[in-house]
Amino acid sequence: MWIEGDDESLKAAFLAEWRRAWSQAVPDAPVARVLWVRENGVDEILAAFHNVSMFSPRELTIVFDVEDLLRSEKRVAALAEGMSRPAGDSCLVLVESAADKERAKLAPARSAAAVRWQADPPNASDLLAWGQKRLAREGLTAEAGALEALVQACEGETPTFFNELGKLVAWCANAGKVTKADVAEVSRPVVGAELDEYLVAVAKGDVALAAKRLGRILAEGESEGGILFSLANLVGGALGGWARFREASQALGRRKDPRALARGLDAVYRAEAAWKGGRTDVRLALEMATREVAGA
Repeated sequence: MWIEGDDESLKAAFLAEWRRAWSQAVPDAPVARVLWVRENGVDEILAAFHNVSMFSPRELTIVFDVEDLLRSEKRVAALAEGMSRPAGDSCLVLVESAADKERAKLAPARSAAAVRWQADPPNASDLLAWGQKRLAREGLTAEAGALEALVQACEGETPTFFNELGKLVAWCANAGKVTKADVAEVSRPVVGAELDEYLVAVAKGDVALAAKRLGRILAEGESEGGILFSLANLVGGALGGWARFREASQALGRRKDPRALARGLDAVYRAEAAWKGGRTDVRLALEMATREVAGA
């Protein structure tokens, strides 16, 4: 199976469901083996897929960052050839990270997969379906409008929805039913106001949403200096440095070229200097830096 698409949170939810289904179907080998292309290499990946033990005839192997294969067309060809050879009832799942456009050089390996699954950003109806499936699996029912209230509170953001859904399931585990009151009780007072979700909005270039979330995290007491540091780290990570929020930095790096990123980083440093030098209000400095980094 080949998994691709833009929504990393949806990929994680899909893989969680897949691993759970596998553990139920194959109790003799319920735990997936997780590999990374840059750490394990094509030979080890194919060995895990083909070297089936007589004591464990079926194995699930999940491989992340398959785009790292782009460093060598020979490795892509070797993986494609190995995928095309039978491996009994074992399952190999390859996960490709999000990209602005399809990575054409991975086509041979992609085509060798028996199944391809696309993680496109879900709409409200899709999120409702995921929510209903999760509740049913946990033996829970939902009051009319409860899941709709959760989707609305999460503003359609996939990471927020799945995070809040997990909290809701834990909260209602012994009740058997999820109500709108439960949603209101469990959800954050201001959903989407966490620092990481502010940075995601910046990375995606949604200036209006980033500004709204900036106001929220400031209202919740997040320090101005901490926000400026995180904004600089977001851009620095997109330029190839260490990134605290790796996926957000990667998204920003895909959207902006190095020159634009350098301008954004400069804007963050200028905003910090203006604030610390007493030349502007810190909140105004943050708003300006946010617009500069998030803007096209």
